[in-house]
Amino acid sequence: MKLPDNPFKHALAARKQQIGLWSSLASHGSVELLAGAGFDWLLLDMEHAPNELPMVHSQLQATMGSSTHPIVRPPWNEMVTIKRLLDIGVQTLLIPYVETEEEARNAVAYTRYPPEGVRGYASASRASGFGRVADYPKRCASELCVLVQIESRLGLDNLERIAAVEGIDGVFIGPGDLAAALGHVGEIKHPDVQAVIEDSIRRIVAAGKPAGILTPDEALARRYIELGCTFTAVGSDVGILGRGAEQLAARFKSA
Repeated sequence: MKLPDNPFKHALAARKQQIGLWSSLASHGSVELLAGAGFDWLLLDMEHAPNELPMVHSQLQATMGSSTHPIVRPPWNEMVTIKRLLDIGVQTLLIPYVETEEEARNAVAYTRYPPEGVRGYASASRASGFGRVADYPKRCASELCVLVQIESRLGLDNLERIAAVEGIDGVFIGPGDLAAALGHVGEIKHPDVQAVIEDSIRRIVAAGKPAGILTPDEALARRYIELGCTFTAVGSDVGILGRGAEQLAARFKSA
């Protein structure tokens, strides 16, 4: 059995724009529906959504057969959770709240087997085709993608050092927490926040790494892409369902 390719990782390396969607509903049914919508990637959130390992497993299965690549954001930059996600077949991780070079190195180490890292070995996990990918332990790192999220003042201060860590495939700007860190919680569109976001995108690109971000605002999304963002989430399942339902109800209730 062949080691599965990671089309998202290869697209980032080629600087090919990848348009994504955030998924927080924690449902394999909604993930299956969204995986057929045409997005390049779908973020399965465990940090700010009621998602647990068996649920993520089902959501990975729901994306099979589609051209949409599942990315998982674990709740924290933590070895055991990352190990378990890798074992169920996650190939791309978005690691939240990375603030230092050391934390970035740890994130990479959690995805690598010794001696390059500290990932625990399992001989017949889903990731290895239940043991059918004979050379999985030696080759898996080539198809694993590690993205780190910058969302604090300290992270901004260390951005270039974080981006330079070997094994980091992309740097994602977390606009919500970043706005809060800058003293503008809930005000992502504040001019001061937008100035920092734009500067951060430029810095990531100058450091030679793909930049990513999430925004449901189409004008901002296009602006970030223009500045150099390579992987851009342009909405969320919660936003689509919530706002769409409200608009539909309003059209009839107002009448």
